[in-house]
Amino acid sequence: MTNPADYRPAPGSIPTDPGVYRFRDPHGRVVYVGKANNLRARLSSYFQSLSGLHPRTQQMVTTAASVEWTVVRNEVEALILEHTWIKQYDPRFNVRFKDDKSYPYLAVTLNEKYPRMQVMRGDRKQGVRYFGPYARAWAIRDTVDTLLTALPVRTCAPGVFRKAERQGRPCLLGYIDKCSAPCVGRISEEDHRALAERVCAVLGGDAKGMIRDLTQAMTDASEREDFEAAARARDRLRALRDVMDRNSIVLSPGTDADIFSLLDDEMEAAAHVFHVRDGRITGERGWVVDKPEPVGPSGLVAQLIQEAYAGADREEVPPEILVPEIPDGADAVRTWLRGVRGAAVAIKVPARGKKAELAQTGHQNARQVLEQHRLRRASDLTTRAAALQELQESIGMDQAPLRIECYDISHTGGTNQVGSMVVFEDGLPRKAEYRQFSIADGTDDTAAMREVLTRRFRRYLEESALPPEERDSARFAYPPQLVLVDGGLPQVNVAREALDDLGIHDVTVVGLAKRLEEVWVPGEEFPVIMPRGSEALFLLQRLRDEAHRFAITRHRSRRGKAMKASALDEVAGVGPTRAAALIRHFGSLAKVREASVEQIALVPGIGARTAATIHAAVRGGNGMLEP
Repeated sequence: MTNPADYRPAPGSIPTDPGVYRFRDPHGRVVYVGKANNLRARLSSYFQSLSGLHPRTQQMVTTAASVEWTVVRNEVEALILEHTWIKQYDPRFNVRFKDDKSYPYLAVTLNEKYPRMQVMRGDRKQGVRYFGPYARAWAIRDTVDTLLTALPVRTCAPGVFRKAERQGRPCLLGYIDKCSAPCVGRISEEDHRALAERVCAVLGGDAKGMIRDLTQAMTDASEREDFEAAARARDRLRALRDVMDRNSIVLSPGTDADIFSLLDDEMEAAAHVFHVRDGRITGERGWVVDKPEPVGPSGLVAQLIQEAYAGADREEVPPEILVPEIPDGADAVRTWLRGVRGAAVAIKVPARGKKAELAQTGHQNARQVLEQHRLRRASDLTTRAAALQELQESIGMDQAPLRIECYDISHTGGTNQVGSMVVFEDGLPRKAEYRQFSIADGTDDTAAMREVLTRRFRRYLEESALPPEERDSARFAYPPQLVLVDGGLPQVNVAREALDDLGIHDVTVVGLAKRLEEVWVPGEEFPVIMPRGSEALFLLQRLRDEAHRFAITRHRSRRGKAMKASALDEVAGVGPTRAAALIRHFGSLAKVREASVEQIALVPGIGARTAATIHAAVRGGNGMLEP
């Protein structure tokens, strides 16, 4: 715990301009980011008597060890910079928005040569159009299946597409007219992209033009007595209307708006949004919000809007946003949204009518989101806190280990060795900080563990000496309170020696042996035996298993590549470069075996004579595939 008076800036040194500020802990990690129209007034409020501060603010200023600030020109720049830094540093004392579930989206990959429709979750990718989110993945698949009758755009994975290209035959969807089969040239690249654009238009609520064209086509075909063409147009029209009818009409046609609802509490909150396009609900989304700092509803609304539209395409920002309260810095928020959308955006509080009714429905959904989150979290928080407290007491630490790193080594007979490092903070995995280490073949397990720990903590010593602005992007700048290694006393002792050799004595080291799940402490003759139902033991097992999974995944990848390359390296005239080219062209060694001499000769860098040699070698020299 630090004393805020020890790092309080000198009186008068803080500017009165607008800006963004960062509090850092003793290791240089950013623990809080904030913005202010007047930096001096805002920062001075943190350095008053601790008794006058909110308890969570007290915890923040006593965790921090320094404060710094950046002056900007106006409130809009402060808004943008604050959000950028919160995403970059993920400070533990800032409000954190988390999806209450992993919502699926219907995505159209316009960034590919031949765009395709697919279900997507997780982070958004540039050049991909997203529609939804949907409450259930099956709802997307039903929509896609129906939509393909009217707009047969590609839906297959890249591997399936490439296979169809090589074989010159489309997949089943191509034969039943639910794919236009660009893989075999049934449709040109330009026409297929136009088809994908029409899919985007329909999913965005603009299907009037296509419905009109299909209706006219059906009428014209009927007049010509071309009843097959009329039936096809009828089926496409029916499918298109089915897709549109799945989205209920809640507002007048032509209305584009996002309707946010918020349920606020002292420690946490929940938010919900309905996405309405052309009067229809096209998607919804919910968030749960941790509040490690005291924030009122208007402040939460401002941060919620930033969370919802940061990184959004201009088409995703509607002309009207309805909120339960006007956000803090509303003018700056409107200016920022105008820059994203390229046109004015209205922010309003609905008072009456259908919009207010829909907002009330959203409020009820937010209540459900918060209640479900609390049911899940009540047991989770209690369990994690109990596990960390029990772990502290069992191995004699001065404080609960908030950051734990676990290390494992994976190899096959001493070859393709890989070391893994996984990180848990507050009992939860922090996957962005996982790391892998390549190790020279032939090194035994204890030597490999020493090498991995030495490399990791040597980097820590180097990066912890960097200036704060360089340390922010460093990969190993922050130490754990506890290091867990997979193994018994030999692995634990070598891990302790590796840290001692580097002069690092304030990091606790233990090992978890698989046979009896014993916890070994360096220098102790006997292990610590934790009860089988212990939450602390379960936490250590999760860490160990995650480190093993992370290591073996990388090891198998290296081993697979090595096996593929070595099988071809034995062929006369084929070195690593040609072997890699063959695997890259055909996709696998089995495909190379199936290829003809002429097909092998098409690989860049391989002539007819070498192709014949490869063909004979991989087929055993007698025209038969090797078993």
